[in-house]
Amino acid sequence: MATVYLDSCVVIYLIEGPPAVHQAIASALRPSEGPAPDVFVSDLTRLECRVGPLRCADADLLRRYDAFFELPDVARVQMTTDVFDTATSLRASHAVKTPDALHVAAAVVGGCAEFWTNDDRLAAAAEGRLSVRILP
Repeated sequence: MATVYLDSCVVIYLIEGPPAVHQAIASALRPSEGPAPDVFVSDLTRLECRVGPLRCADADLLRRYDAFFELPDVARVQMTTDVFDTATSLRASHAVKTPDALHVAAAVVGGCAEFWTNDDRLAAAAEGRLSVRILP
């Protein structure tokens, strides 16, 4: 069974993206054949997803995000010192932004096999550490 870390953009597309994009991500999370992946996020993912609804005072959308993050099959990678140290190395060697480095580091330190994002620039930072799946 694959373990996947979802970048914030993937969660945003899943919750509020166009129907075709939502369906592509939902299908990847619940494949018709084979086991579903174990899904991981971090508090950074939660933070980035909740900003928009809070800024726009969209209580319904905020509830949809909160419901996703409370699902029993969505696990949380803790943002430990190891995550920050790994992110520091990634940021220094790949010139990625701090949040992106933290997401990749959380996936690595959390033991995930895959990192799902829509940002192909993060593939180089993850190289040799975990595979990257670029989703719409």
